Amino acid sequence: MGETFGWNSILRCPVGGCPRPPDSAERKREPVVLSVVLAAFILILPVELPDKTLFATLVLATRFKPLPVFVGVGLAFALQSLIAVLAGSLLGLLPRYVVTGVVAILFLVGAVLLWRSATSGPEDEDLRETPQHPPFWKAATLSFGVLFAAEWGDFSQLATAGLAAHYDAPVSVFVGSWAALLVVSALAVLLGRKLADRLPIALIHRVAAALFLAFAVLAVVETVRSAIA
Repeated sequence: MGETFGWNSILRCPVGGCPRPPDSAERKREPVVLSVVLAAFILILPVELPDKTLFATLVLATRFKPLPVFVGVGLAFALQSLIAVLAGSLLGLLPRYVVTGVVAILFLVGAVLLWRSATSGPEDEDLRETPQHPPFWKAATLSFGVLFAAEWGDFSQLATAGLAAHYDAPVSVFVGSWAALLVVSALAVLLGRKLADRLPIALIHRVAAALFLAFAVLAVVETVRSAIA
C-alpha cells in the first residue's frame, strides 16, 4: 500500500515535482491585514474629528469649491500618512523591547495631550487674503499646502507612526489611517460648519485619549514581556 501510494503521488505531480504548500510565514505575509486596517481606522478617526486639520478643511471648503479642496487635502493626508508609516517602520527595525517602549511613550504623550486639550476650543485657519473661486489647480495646491503644514506633529501622525512600529503591516496601517483621514475630509467638505457646531469636541478628545492610553498600556505590557523573555 505504501509503495502504491508513493507511485500514485509521483504520477499525479507535474514535471519538476509537486508544488510546495505555503508555510505559516508565507500565509501571514498578506499585503493588507483587515484587522490592522480596522485598528488604524478606529484609532485615527476620533483623533482627527475635532482636530485643527478638520477646521482648516472647513475654512477651505467655505472659500473654494469642494472638489479641489478634497483632492488637495486628500493628497496631503496621503503624503503625511506615508511619512508617518515610514518613520514607524524604521523604528520597528530596533530591538523589540525598544520599539514597544517608544510606542508606549508616544501613545502616553498623545493621551495626556488629548485629555488636556479636551477643554480647549477648535483651532482655525485664516485665509481671508485668499481670493475666492481660484482655478482648480490653484485651490487644490493651496489646500494641499495648508493641510500638509498643519498635519506635522499632529495626533494622527503620532498614532500612525506608533501603529506602524507596533504592527509589521505598513500597507495596512497606511490604508486604515488614510481612509480615516479621507472620511474626515469628506465630512468637512460636504457638511461644512454644521458639522463643527454639532461635534462634542471635549467628549471626542477624551474618547481618543482613552484609546491612546489603552494602546500605551498594551505597549508597556509587551515591553515588559520582551525585556524578561
